[in-house]
Amino acid sequence: MPSALPDGEPMPSAGTLPRHALDGAAERPLGFYLHVPYCATRCGYCDFNTYTASELRGSGGALASRDNYAETVAEEIRLARKVLGDDPRPVETVFVGGGTPTLLAAADLGRMLAAVREEFGLADGAEITTEANPESVDPRYLEELRAAGFNRVSFGMQSARQHVLQVLDRTHTPGRPEACVAEARAAGFDHVNLDLIYGTPGESDDDWRASLDAAVQAGPDHVSAYALIVEEGTQLARRIRRGEVPMTDDDVHADRYLIAEETLSRAGFDWYEVSNWATSAAGRCRHNELYWTGADWWGAGPGAHSHVGGVRWWNVKHPGAYAQALAEGRSPGAGREILADEDRRVERILLELRLRDGCPLGLLAPAGTRAAARALADGLLQPEPYEAGRAVLTLRGRLLADAVVRDLVD
Repeated sequence: MPSALPDGEPMPSAGTLPRHALDGAAERPLGFYLHVPYCATRCGYCDFNTYTASELRGSGGALASRDNYAETVAEEIRLARKVLGDDPRPVETVFVGGGTPTLLAAADLGRMLAAVREEFGLADGAEITTEANPESVDPRYLEELRAAGFNRVSFGMQSARQHVLQVLDRTHTPGRPEACVAEARAAGFDHVNLDLIYGTPGESDDDWRASLDAAVQAGPDHVSAYALIVEEGTQLARRIRRGEVPMTDDDVHADRYLIAEETLSRAGFDWYEVSNWATSAAGRCRHNELYWTGADWWGAGPGAHSHVGGVRWWNVKHPGAYAQALAEGRSPGAGREILADEDRRVERILLELRLRDGCPLGLLAPAGTRAAARALADGLLQPEPYEAGRAVLTLRGRLLADAVVRDLVD
């Protein structure tokens, strides 16, 4: 949940959508993202819309408190029911992210989920995920989450090396995320993810291999591995600018990605999106697949983004302003944009090309079609899918995914 909000037209105070937004809705999955903006400390690399207790003190008062946050989110979920009206779709996925959702009591996360269930209903086999900080859960907490209906949990591991965690300002101890996987399994979670970050200043190839090995040995069925992005305005960016730590270059990122692909594939994980691997189709994050395939989701919480039928909107950032809007019966939306057909075509290419199944070549404009032919000749696209009418990245293409995308949409 990036901290910067885009420009756009004003959001109607009632949160209403254009009529066309629900045309064909029955054919599209519906998911909910529930944002919890609280963190115990701020990680040095984080640019998300999150707040520590000291940052909220005297800023929004009781309205910004996490004590009544679950009910505030439930109020937005009830607003969603009014806005979507007679939409008959049960919810396919719910993803609670942050921030650190597990700073709230498990019962509070359960209340937020219950609001979705009561207002919309959950589809059979719905995927219900929460992110979790390894140091903010224990076996009993995980058991309470499972009893509340959560069936997937994602732990922020980042690294198995203490000195790497220190650069990232992560507070958990090495080994704790791996222990959390075992605790989650014991609590009845069938699906467990570990998030990793590569390219941290001071990290070596051996450090990265150790992190991957530790993650694999812990026994999750999903691993996400992201290259570190140094966002302006973060503590890490300031440290790099002062010369306290070195910046990692793109060649190192590429080497680390190849190490991840080799290690994870050898352990039985298959890539299904450039930065995500799973041991089976059932282990994939279905909620993220909604984003990548242009489905519908409602994002509840400060700064949360939503998309329904080509209409995208985003909420006000501050928890106090968010709660105030809902208390006054207003949508917390800060702005919205209505995507033109060309915008949606380009977004499909941007997102679907990163997936294992790629994107249809028919989406490409003439210049993009010529670029795809060049990418095929350069070994960036797989020949067999190309012959079948799809652009699918090779391993080398994944390393250069951003550049390939730019060529195909320009």
